[in-house]
Amino acid sequence: MPLARPLKLIHLQLRIILICNKAVDTLGKPDLHGWRQANSTTSLSESHHSIAVPRAGSRFRRFLAFVGPGYLVAVGYMDPGNWATSLAGGSKFGYTLLFVVLVSNIMAIILQSLCARLAFASGRDLAQACRDAYPRPVAFVLWILAEGAIIATDLAEVIGTAIGLKLLFGIPLEIGVLITALDVFLIIGLQRIGFRAIEAVVIALMVLITVAFAIQIGMANPVWSEVFAGYMPTTKLLTDSDMLYLGLGILGATVMPHNLYLHSSIVQTRAVGNSIGERREAMNMATTDSTIALMFALLVNSAILILAATAFFKTGRNDVAELGEAHALLAPIVGPMAPTLFALALIACGLNSTVTATLAGQIVMEGFINLKMKPWARRLVTRLIAIVPAAAVTIAYGESETARLLILSQVILSLQLPFAVIPLVMFTASRAKMGELVAPRWLTGIAVLIAVIIVVLNVKLLFDTAVGWLAG
Repeated sequence: MPLARPLKLIHLQLRIILICNKAVDTLGKPDLHGWRQANSTTSLSESHHSIAVPRAGSRFRRFLAFVGPGYLVAVGYMDPGNWATSLAGGSKFGYTLLFVVLVSNIMAIILQSLCARLAFASGRDLAQACRDAYPRPVAFVLWILAEGAIIATDLAEVIGTAIGLKLLFGIPLEIGVLITALDVFLIIGLQRIGFRAIEAVVIALMVLITVAFAIQIGMANPVWSEVFAGYMPTTKLLTDSDMLYLGLGILGATVMPHNLYLHSSIVQTRAVGNSIGERREAMNMATTDSTIALMFALLVNSAILILAATAFFKTGRNDVAELGEAHALLAPIVGPMAPTLFALALIACGLNSTVTATLAGQIVMEGFINLKMKPWARRLVTRLIAIVPAAAVTIAYGESETARLLILSQVILSLQLPFAVIPLVMFTASRAKMGELVAPRWLTGIAVLIAVIIVVLNVKLLFDTAVGWLAG
């Protein structure tokens, strides 16, 4: 039977997850319902519970207090890495990979809802949960992998922002890379004002990005029947190795590992009560916030791919992946305003993404190794850990290799995903750790399926890559 091996592999993955889940429950028995009390440290301590949630008033008024973290998370779902994979996918395969964009976004919505559940049920973020639940060597490996994912994220953001600065202002790539390092001071300044200031800047830049792409799509004038057909599933994804590579890049660029750590921490900036009812309401409102925000991210990611498919694939340009090349080609194909809008949106994406990646770096370092430093020094250290390798790679390879680096960074993120997703699924499925807010079985079942799909696709990608190397 042709389906026998894939079904056996899925069955094996399910058994591994269930066995690991039992192991985590055993490790966590002394903390039954007590993670919240036992947790003596908090990540982003200067912002923890800093935003009041009104106890009285309408439900909508209380919901407004939770609006913000979802948009910081959504930023990671439309960063410059997404641009590279979507441009390459749209120019090479037309609208076909819109299906991957849609499925990736659905996966993201479900996984981010688990992050909110973990946070409000346990009082921990994902990094802290891993540190407390696993033996130290395992937690150390997960920390190294998380740092690697953040470096890959920063690689995309550094390249994207630097290219945007070059396209708009003519700043050399190397200088643009160094300028991106200064964004840490923006974060320090904004957080002195308050976490709401960070959220306001991020949302404003998201609005700019959305408007810029809405105008470009209007100018490109795609055939909408073909666009909607692109959201339909296709078996080509499993038979075409190039399409699978780009599809995994889109998956890695959409469901980003650092966002799981980020979201499970920043929702705790809201000062919610300790009762089950208050925490359940907070969890539901935070999930609503992230779902709405991720729908905006879906629109932007789709717009990038639609623009590439309409402007390049339809005109026979099937090899456009470089951001600079796409910028140069837009004016004669789409219109004279398109390149400026493209560069502005790229810079806005890069700035937004570096803000959230720096916060994620701080959360990961505090959560896994409980680093004790002054907030400004901690941010500087976590930023340098991520940006120095990213800047070195960018400067070493130069602009000609930026597209390959961007797509490779997103595939690296996809390969790292299971090491963040599987612990998240296991923790939120554990009644010993979540108490009454444990994820319902149907939600855990969907999350397990997502984890299995990610693992199976990654295994296939590694197998295809190994075969290609041996054949070459």
